[in-house]
Amino acid sequence: MELDRRMLCGLFQDLAVTVLCDEPLARHTTWRIGGSADAMVIVETVEQAQSVLAAARRAAIPVFVLGRGSNLLVRDGGIRGLVIKLGEGLSEVSRDGDRVTALAGKGMVSTANIAIQNGLSGLEFATGIPGSVGGAVTMNAGAHGSEIKDALLAATVLTADGELLAVPAADMGFAYRHSVVREREWTVLSATFALHPGDRDEMRERVYAWRRRRQATQPLSLPNCGSVFRNPPGDYAARLVEAAGLKGVRIGNAAISELHANFIVNLGGARAVDVLQLMERAAAEVWERFGVRLIPEVRLVGEDEARG
Repeated sequence: MELDRRMLCGLFQDLAVTVLCDEPLARHTTWRIGGSADAMVIVETVEQAQSVLAAARRAAIPVFVLGRGSNLLVRDGGIRGLVIKLGEGLSEVSRDGDRVTALAGKGMVSTANIAIQNGLSGLEFATGIPGSVGGAVTMNAGAHGSEIKDALLAATVLTADGELLAVPAADMGFAYRHSVVREREWTVLSATFALHPGDRDEMRERVYAWRRRRQATQPLSLPNCGSVFRNPPGDYAARLVEAAGLKGVRIGNAAISELHANFIVNLGGARAVDVLQLMERAAAEVWERFGVRLIPEVRLVGEDEARG
């Protein structure tokens, strides 16, 4: 779909939101990779999100909602249409007894740490999830043997028609790294977690031990998206990629990490095509050697070819 970028950006100028035209998405992803969005609108309130989505719907403009840009590979041609980015205004956290509610733009790690500070247990695992609350709910993110579905009570979502819905966790269709959010074209705006009292010192020590292990085994100093492939049943993607002899393999300025074979790192100026070729090679060699199909955990979006 060919869009006039200037006209597209102009559609949102009167909505009291920040509008960025032809915005490089590498600035907004943890991989620091990706072409440009035709237009990006940064929303700070639920009402702004509703207004922007309504304007895009009236103009039949395709929309992509972006949180913190983890677990995401934007192809080198960028994203056609509108990217809505959740701003800092959508990052508040509140507590009501043993329940914690976080707006979708809040970091999952920060939300989990706030729960711990308040003596509430059930989100410690989420200190290993680098994305936003909205993204974590959307993909049922997990770490350390637990998933978002284990703690979520309900989510508030915005439908494609602009309606706000409170959706119980039981109706989110959770599976491994999956919910019904994308297929129903919902936008997660907030999440409420049902927690329980815990010992702050015990929780902090557990989180600290996990953090030390991540620092020793994951390439946290280089831009990455987290795990590239899902773990196959009864095994680990990292073990299979390493057993295939692919640690350290480089294409362009992207490389399979020497520390953790299920991480692909940006060595500086990597392109999406470099990452995709590494993913294809890893999947092909693991299939050939072990007969196991590796399924991407990272979400791929955008156009393959750069615009002229």
